[in-house]
Amino acid sequence: MNWLDFLVLIVSILGIAFYGVWHTRKGRNFNSYLKGDGQTPWFVIGLSVMATQASAITFLSTPGQGYLDGLGFVQIYFGMPIALIIIAMFFLPIFQKLNVYTAYEYLGKRFDSKTRLLGAVLFLLQRGIGAGLTIYAPAIVLTTVMGWPLNLTIVGFGLVVMIYTVMGGSDAVTVTQKYQLAIILAGMVAATCLLIGKLPAGLTLDDTLKLAGGFHKLQAVNFSTNINERYTFWSGLIGGTFLMLSYFGADQSQVQRYISGSSIRESRLGLLFNAVFKIPMQFCILFIGVLLFVFYQFQQPPLFFDSASSDYLLQHKSEPKLLAYKTDFDAAHAQIRRQLENWLDARHKGDQLTAEAAFASASKARQQSEQIRSAATVELTAKNPQAKVNDADYVFITFILRELPHGVIGLLITAFFAAALSSKAAELNALGGSTTIDFYRHLIKRDADDDKCLTATKWFTAFWGLIAIGIALYAHHLENLIQAVNILGSIFYGVMLGLFIVAFFIRRVGGTAVFWAALIAQALVFVLYFKLSISFLWYPLIGCVACMAFSLILQSAIGNNQMKKEYGS
Repeated sequence: MNWLDFLVLIVSILGIAFYGVWHTRKGRNFNSYLKGDGQTPWFVIGLSVMATQASAITFLSTPGQGYLDGLGFVQIYFGMPIALIIIAMFFLPIFQKLNVYTAYEYLGKRFDSKTRLLGAVLFLLQRGIGAGLTIYAPAIVLTTVMGWPLNLTIVGFGLVVMIYTVMGGSDAVTVTQKYQLAIILAGMVAATCLLIGKLPAGLTLDDTLKLAGGFHKLQAVNFSTNINERYTFWSGLIGGTFLMLSYFGADQSQVQRYISGSSIRESRLGLLFNAVFKIPMQFCILFIGVLLFVFYQFQQPPLFFDSASSDYLLQHKSEPKLLAYKTDFDAAHAQIRRQLENWLDARHKGDQLTAEAAFASASKARQQSEQIRSAATVELTAKNPQAKVNDADYVFITFILRELPHGVIGLLITAFFAAALSSKAAELNALGGSTTIDFYRHLIKRDADDDKCLTATKWFTAFWGLIAIGIALYAHHLENLIQAVNILGSIFYGVMLGLFIVAFFIRRVGGTAVFWAALIAQALVFVLYFKLSISFLWYPLIGCVACMAFSLILQSAIGNNQMKKEYGS
């Protein structure tokens, strides 16, 4: 990065931050700190909901996912429109009518205190861990750009976000998210246009799609019924519906965004905005990864995209094994490029047989290059335990820093920071608010006034910021951030959703039955996750259905016991 990139970064981030401070410069009470001013229009709600979900992980890690596995990951969002329509119809009116601060307050009103606390604990547990992952993503950017130590970068960035969130509150989060999202989208569009411009001359769109399809990167829909496959149409449509129902309907970080609308109509329109635009947006981000894959078939990629691993390789050139792997990898890639150039030439000449032979040779050379990369990774991790086993999260940022012009680099780095600030602020604000409402004011200090609750919320927000930093320090062990976030949610969200489904639709079930049913269902999900290898998208469905079924069974047992006591038999 040069002075122009830093200028773009500093002006953009400080401008958004100052606007948030200026907009919320008037004194805010506890209600506005958690829910805003209650006058948020639908398009701001829609952008806020989208920005809360679309963290830096989305824009940093998803292209890497597309680079590795193609478009198949988009199937996880197939159930999202269905889920948002259901939430707009059933969940939202209840939350608005009761005028709750948190979704878990409703569980307390519908069931009892222990069920409310269970729902809040499940939220705090999974969202607290998830908050650590969303700190780790921008730390990757800073480490790659600045060359700073990763752990020090995590701590520094985490503290900055924590301070920003404690000062801002919900209203500041909402009013700044639309500008943050605008920067993000501008950066992604700029990166896509420049990436297309850097593809080889003579490589048409049809050639690009044919090449990507030949390497199995364009299979966006998989109709397989094998539950062991991670991403399929059915797991995305069915399991994804339950995952998105859970996230948008039971996760306070999202509930807090759409209950701030000026009316139910405005909040519904904000949710439906996401139902329409989320899948196309994710498809486009994944397609950037596919284009990156095509680009790196003609441009020499690094043996390791992770900058720390690449630096280690440069500093230990004398190690014969690593040097041999680097030489063999470069030679294999040179073979890939030659054969693909032959394929392109034969394809344009209409020589089908020569084109097929060249592509087959390119595929064979690519398999060899991946085997070399795998062997080199094993060798590197044996010598440097801090190395990333899977460095897909670094693919996009490596392309940005090495290939894009200055100014655009600053815009993309700003986009990552904007995404991190928007999602992290919303998460920490929800964590602090839920801890205050569902624990502090509910259990510890029931007579606390709004001023004391406001102070407590800020302290709890800072506390969760520190927890997130601690978790982020261990995030480098994960396979891929965008997958890790969704896997984490799938483990907890099903049971959380089950609590709300029972509350809304199964009126005869009481608090004791649903409480124990939720604990049993959560234990079942943990056992299945560690014992089976089915796609994580099925766990929200399993958790939700198990919670509902166990609730009915336990309620029947409780009812029978009561009858026996009443009639003495």
